[in-house]
Amino acid sequence: MNTNRINSWLPSANIAGCEFPLANLPYAVFSSADQIHHIGVGIGDKIANLSALEEVGLFAELDPCLREAVKQNALNQLMGLGHTQWHALRLRLIELFSNSAYQSKVEACLIPQSEVAFHLPCQIGDYTDFYTSVHHATRVGSLFRPDNPLLPNYKWIPIGYHGRASSIRISGEAFKRPAGQLKAPDAERPVLELCKRLDYELELGIFIGKGSQLGTPISMADAEQHVFGVSMFNDWSARDIQAWEYQPLGPLLSKNFFSSLSPWVVPMAALEPYRCDWTRAAEDPQPLDYLDSKANRAKGAIDIKLEVWIETAKMRADSQPAERLSKSNFKDSYWTIAQMVAHHTVNGCDLKPGDLFGSGTLSGPDLDESGSLLELTEGGKTPITLSNGEQRTFVEDGDRIILKGYCGDDQLRIGLGQVDNLVKAGNKP
Repeated sequence: MNTNRINSWLPSANIAGCEFPLANLPYAVFSSADQIHHIGVGIGDKIANLSALEEVGLFAELDPCLREAVKQNALNQLMGLGHTQWHALRLRLIELFSNSAYQSKVEACLIPQSEVAFHLPCQIGDYTDFYTSVHHATRVGSLFRPDNPLLPNYKWIPIGYHGRASSIRISGEAFKRPAGQLKAPDAERPVLELCKRLDYELELGIFIGKGSQLGTPISMADAEQHVFGVSMFNDWSARDIQAWEYQPLGPLLSKNFFSSLSPWVVPMAALEPYRCDWTRAAEDPQPLDYLDSKANRAKGAIDIKLEVWIETAKMRADSQPAERLSKSNFKDSYWTIAQMVAHHTVNGCDLKPGDLFGSGTLSGPDLDESGSLLELTEGGKTPITLSNGEQRTFVEDGDRIILKGYCGDDQLRIGLGQVDNLVKAGNKP
């Protein structure tokens, strides 16, 4: 069903540029006055309580398993039902929000988004962070290996590592600057100190829906049947801690202190109109068969516009608005969502509902499309100057970093919401 041309009876959902029109319907978990976590769906400036819709009989035609899933306090059960049930629920929600015959009953289940508290959308069992942007990989690699910025495996494998799920939090939470071992290049021994090179990473969070069996790979043809939706994701990084600790096994303390998600999970169906072809340059190696398919080449990429904004403590004190640092696009990724899923499971690794993939820092081909300060400042060598005269090489205490994402334009927009977090002073070790 093409929902791009269908209006809702809810006026705020039809305003040009609205983040959550009828064509979107992102999921979230929220609480209101009763303090109970509920599954909700964003529509206009409201959130619909799905358990309330079920209680008044508006989901009576749906399968019992689906009716039970929407009453849970997290999305895991709904995620695990699979594509057929997701589609059935989406069609019913579109009907409820577009047919005025249901308006009075549905309105009683709507709450202004400004009046609720948001929570993590699901219980995240496992978290894997990928490295899908060749532009990011090349720029970062050139800082440390100018003559060989890309390692030989990059163009063959969707590189990834297993991260820490326990420290993933929701947008809006402040966090303290982390401490860890630091070692200056000319120092004889490391010291335990607060991080001095704190950085954000502009990423997309990809939520697994239907799980898989241990020992059974997921093919490219089936990969996206296992993907529930996407969210904005910030994989905060302590660059100076990372520089000392990452060899030979990769990051630990430099990544596990805090990561943050937008509360909204946009279903893959809402992104369908924004798919585009995925190509691999003729001079680059073509993917191995298990990472290639006609469907992936035809529409494996997704046109998701991404932005990074900063609000410093001085900006807040002077009542100045946040300032955009960069913008990029998910369609420029070297590897697609389907390729991430296929590679992750080719050895038989099983996936579970609620597992999270991070895309890795999403940067475009130009420097001003960088998804991290590490790139924008060329490793801290070239500070950026903000419009109020402040300079930044890395994130400072009191800075608020905001990541935004959307498909479409100023008329019809599919918003991914935003993830924003304030950095507080850390505890000196």
